[in-house]
Amino acid sequence: MSSVVELERSGAEPASALARCTGDAATFLERSWGRRALVHPSADVRGFEDLLSFDDVDRLLSTTSMRTPSFRLVKAGETIPGSAYTRSGTTGGKPVSGIADPARVFERFRDGATIVLQGLHRFHEPVARFVRDLELELGHPCQVNAYVTPPGAQGLELHSDGHDVFVLQAFGRKSWEVHSAPAEVEREPIRAEVSSGDTIYMPTGTPHAASTQDAVSGHLTVGVHVTPWREVVRAAWKRVLADPSFDEPVPAGWTADPEGVARELAARVARAGEELVRVDAEEVISDRWTEFLSSRSPLLRGALLDQLELERIGDQTVLERRPGSVLVIRTLDDRLLVLLGDRRLEMPPWLEPAMLRIAAEPRFRPADLGASIPDEASRLVLVRRLVREGLLRPAG
Repeated sequence: MSSVVELERSGAEPASALARCTGDAATFLERSWGRRALVHPSADVRGFEDLLSFDDVDRLLSTTSMRTPSFRLVKAGETIPGSAYTRSGTTGGKPVSGIADPARVFERFRDGATIVLQGLHRFHEPVARFVRDLELELGHPCQVNAYVTPPGAQGLELHSDGHDVFVLQAFGRKSWEVHSAPAEVEREPIRAEVSSGDTIYMPTGTPHAASTQDAVSGHLTVGVHVTPWREVVRAAWKRVLADPSFDEPVPAGWTADPEGVARELAARVARAGEELVRVDAEEVISDRWTEFLSSRSPLLRGALLDQLELERIGDQTVLERRPGSVLVIRTLDDRLLVLLGDRRLEMPPWLEPAMLRIAAEPRFRPADLGASIPDEASRLVLVRRLVREGLLRPAG
């Protein structure tokens, strides 16, 4: 079995997603990940405005007909009823509710309401690309909400989250109070004012609060849903429980002989333990790895236009990997498994040399695959399929 993992990054990215959040990713993972809270002042004057600017917020709310629950308004810790800032309409002759009413949204913002953009990674491309990179570095699913607060608005009360959190200050500034993480030695709270580009990392369960600020603030909250070992062990245990013998009923009248039933239970648990030891751990992890690398959010900007170019692709057409694309190749017994981040493809094993060549070359022509696929028509079938799937696109 072989595997290849390739992530094509945009040349505009100065550092990995995790490095942008932490400065030194390796040091962060060694010293802070899951252990202690960390405030990281930014040395990058650009900050995170490439992910979300105040103008982006204006555009999303005023021109895209956003609907709840993709956004909501809160004030003084309380959610404002959607009826106060949304309207109804029709689409395709059918009623639609919860549509953003920009004038009323902006009026509530001016009166001190915080705008919350929920699941921003699902509909805002810069954040979607950033989250894809971060997920692949960490190996854990992530989600992003944005909080845009006007000057003078009341901050969040002390609370904690049920997942790890990165706070990325996109624009403006905000004051935070961060208490000890569950795994930290008890300490005085960190009190820090973060500005554009600064970040805060908080492990699961870290109490924190945001204070009232005197300037507009926009920050991204990246929730990292860390997979616990309990979940992985449960997957192994489910394989043991698939044994049909566990479907046998507990004896009728067992209440008259609880000691005897307990002995039977002990024997079955011992047998299950023996089976658990024999579970193929690599197979369990392989299944989880395959699921993770085929269930991320898609990044297919431009793929619709590429559909119009399919028939024009010839043997000399220069093709390139789509920015942000993922290509994972696994050779199994009777098939080639290709993972593209948001989906999986199955191919005949003889295509492995060609797919490895595609993984190794940022740009290539179908003719370059001639050594492994001598037939031109077959080469074009393969590359056109990969264009349809969003992995490749015509260069330029």
